[in-house]
Amino acid sequence: MQQNGTGETSNGEQPALSFRTPSPLPMATSRARRFAQEGRAVPQPRVMVVFSAASETDKQGDAMSSSECADDEYRKPPMPAPSLNLGKSLRTFSPAQEFPEVIPLNVGGTHFTTRLSTLRRFDDTMLAAMFSGRHHIPRDAEGRFFIDRDGKYFGDILNFLREGELPKRDRVRAVHREAEYYAVGPLLDILEDTQPLTGEKVRQAFLDLLPYYKENLERIVEIAKLRAMQRKARFAKLKVCVYKEEMPITPYERPLFNSLRFERSESEAKLFEHHCEVDVSFGPWEAVADVYDLLHCIVSDLGEKGITVDQQCIGVCDKHLINHYYCKRPIYEFKITWW
Repeated sequence: MQQNGTGETSNGEQPALSFRTPSPLPMATSRARRFAQEGRAVPQPRVMVVFSAASETDKQGDAMSSSECADDEYRKPPMPAPSLNLGKSLRTFSPAQEFPEVIPLNVGGTHFTTRLSTLRRFDDTMLAAMFSGRHHIPRDAEGRFFIDRDGKYFGDILNFLREGELPKRDRVRAVHREAEYYAVGPLLDILEDTQPLTGEKVRQAFLDLLPYYKENLERIVEIAKLRAMQRKARFAKLKVCVYKEEMPITPYERPLFNSLRFERSESEAKLFEHHCEVDVSFGPWEAVADVYDLLHCIVSDLGEKGITVDQQCIGVCDKHLINHYYCKRPIYEFKITWW
């Protein structure tokens, strides 16, 4: 069938309507052709780039056009890439220090040699922790492991770790201090039940009953030092009162001074309140130990401080209180030599 210019067929009939689908070419193609006919340059498409600091894969996936973003609407977000900055975490994990089977030691300049198993004999000691590999131990110039501690009694610690040997009696106190430093619990338990530490516990239980015992010792030292400096002398003397009973006695009761007890009311007791004219007073106390036991403790504790003390009884306090009652507390003279 032929058509004329008016759109009719040769026999004058109207052509049948036909439906044509739109051209599959996108609009961008026709637009580019129109620009080409008009002699203009085709504009380049604009691309939107989105930068994200989440991960490397996000940076690559975000560089796309707006049309590509619409087509990828239901795309799952990419998994973040693992961080590769492991330098800080790797530095916190240092390999454990390895030790030889035979350990050379330098304890404050004194050299020892022992087995590694000996130092690790008990788990809860300081030595076992030092040579567990978790801590760094410095070495001296000859490669010995250095411990900054006086090594005079370290041999006693090693002998106990080796075969349970205990120190001699004259070294018990010093070894006990070293065992406390190295936290050797089994050795501490044994030494505390050994003389002289056992006797020290009993003595300390007695001294705990005395009020202001340590303060009175310090006062004796201060007074003696001050008097020696004032007199420019080598020694100093002071008076000390040591009494066990709180109440004074009559002259007839003096022989039984350390065993008498008096039952008086509070108002009557105030009538006998008295402070002897001495430098320091010790007492009273509730214990079997008598005055001479206390004097021995005072002299011994001052001797531990390096102070030489001589003491002697010079009489009793003859202060008259009331009726026929006198103080009658013993007075002792302490002579402290400084040099």
